Amino acid sequence: MTFELHRGKLIFRKMEQNLVRLAEDPNREAIHDFRTTSRRLETLLDLLLPTSDRNQRKLLKLLSRIRRRAGRIRDIDVQLAALRSFKVPQEPRRKTQLMHRLIDFRVQHEQKLAKLLKKKAITEAQKRIRRASQSLQPRSHRDPLVVANEILRAASTAGPLNDDILHRYRIVVKRARYAAEFSARSAERDRFIAGLKQLQDALGSWHDWMTLTRTASQQLGDIEQSSLVAALHNVTRVKFRHAVAALSGSPANSVAVNPAAHTPKPANRPAVLHSRAA
Repeated sequence: MTFELHRGKLIFRKMEQNLVRLAEDPNREAIHDFRTTSRRLETLLDLLLPTSDRNQRKLLKLLSRIRRRAGRIRDIDVQLAALRSFKVPQEPRRKTQLMHRLIDFRVQHEQKLAKLLKKKAITEAQKRIRRASQSLQPRSHRDPLVVANEILRAASTAGPLNDDILHRYRIVVKRARYAAEFSARSAERDRFIAGLKQLQDALGSWHDWMTLTRTASQQLGDIEQSSLVAALHNVTRVKFRHAVAALSGSPANSVAVNPAAHTPKPANRPAVLHSRAA
């Protein structure tokens, strides 16, 4: 499957636009668009181009630093959205308390992001984006669908699934999808991407609720101390089973998975306010 050069050129233009939008107003949509575009650009430069140069490496390092900071805000945004949608009678005051705490966290991380997005940093990134775009030539590139399948095969794992493995697979599925999107349109390509998107949605939903549950545990106590935390644990367990079932039934997974053999670990690690979620 051939590499689509115009898709490569387009991702550079989107990257510059989304970077400016993020600096102007780091709202939820701007953060999402910046992070997904920077991931697509990273996939292009890291995996699909035959060589990389000093400018490309510096560009990816700069974008990665911004993406990690923006990712912390994204984590909080999805937790707030999940918490607002969580209609339970348990501990309404503690739910409000948790929501206010998350809003405070967001303000703090937004201030830190603003420090990264000074005019000088934006100008440097724009120059490197344009330079990297100019170096993209209609020469031999790796087959995007071949690369996507290689990514998935390298990540496939047998044995019981746990939170860490599901989280890693969530990242892998996104990267495989981003690689496949650079291929020419075809029925095969569209079916492949649709399957990855379905799996990505299931893994992403589980991860969002797991993140909220861990944050709630840190802020409110464990399940014995808070009925709200206990209710969140129940939702997260259901989301975990759905994610495992989606992984088991997906053609993207080359290793058979038995959902009954897997159980989620308790959310007893520190809150993932500082985790990467792409």
